Amino acid sequence: MRARRAGILIETKESAAVDHSSSAPRPSAVVLGASHWHAPLYRAGLARHFRVTAVQDHDPAVSRAFAEPLGAPVAASVDEALDQDGIEVAFVFCPHHEMLTVGRKLIDRGIPFVIEKPAGANLDDLRTIEEEARSATVPATVALVQRGAPIDTWLRQAGDIVYERMAFVAGPPSRYRHNGNPWMLEPELSGGGSLMNLGPHFVDMAIRHLGHPVDVVRKLSTTLHGGAVDDHSTMILTTGTGREAIVEVGYAFPDSPLKRYCSFTAAGANGFATVDTNGDATFTDQSGVTKSAVLEVDSDPLYDVFVTGVADTLTTGFVGMSTLADLLTTMELIWSPDPEGTVRRG
Repeated sequence: MRARRAGILIETKESAAVDHSSSAPRPSAVVLGASHWHAPLYRAGLARHFRVTAVQDHDPAVSRAFAEPLGAPVAASVDEALDQDGIEVAFVFCPHHEMLTVGRKLIDRGIPFVIEKPAGANLDDLRTIEEEARSATVPATVALVQRGAPIDTWLRQAGDIVYERMAFVAGPPSRYRHNGNPWMLEPELSGGGSLMNLGPHFVDMAIRHLGHPVDVVRKLSTTLHGGAVDDHSTMILTTGTGREAIVEVGYAFPDSPLKRYCSFTAAGANGFATVDTNGDATFTDQSGVTKSAVLEVDSDPLYDVFVTGVADTLTTGFVGMSTLADLLTTMELIWSPDPEGTVRRG
């Protein structure tokens, strides 16, 4: 990706989004499922890098509102959106229980696609999409946006990481009713709650920092809000070499402009790294010398960086971007009972 992650200096104003610096035609893209809460975070990048030829959503008003700043037409259905020649990439934001069907339509047409995690409502859906896309050699990528982001980069200063703790607690589950995604509160449609939704970013980070775990313990709770999906979850991931990561995620933060609580620590061969909710970060090396910085820890700007990466790698089949196989490795730990670990629900 050519955008700089360490400082997150990103233009996010849509009024300034279109890049007229090049006469080269922008590749065509379709947007499927514009109601998704992440979709607006992609729009400035879409305007800069792509020519959007259709926007689809179950709610026509949402389609129109998303499409208007892009000067794009709306489509009444996924099939209508795809019923055109020359689509070069599809951005898939549809409800999780529809992702298998939509993914197969794209694979059948040979259209490269960007799909929001978890790319299905269960492990079978995700495995099917991954296997069929790979078999058909249809490129696909997933927005695991914490890869190479400021938090990831800062923690890696610890060197060969042995112990890691990551906490990311977002707002209450009621926000999905308010933002037009009530299906997120129905496990059979969404595939789960906070662990399914927030956990993949940090489980993926733990796998890349420590290695693949052989022991996984999960605790999922619905106690705070009493809903059908977990509103707080903890995972302990341990590798065969004794390295350990603790991942805590939840829908336990109040509805607030602060949006979330987060904190991160990593202990490794080079020292100890920390990041807190305000972005205050420290690294203490093995000689006892500490340096500090202030990082951008809001994950929202990372989606614009991701869209730039999609544009930069479209002609190579998304080489260097996160893959469906990467997501599958992560979701197998989140969704599947691990024979060496336990799953406890409260």
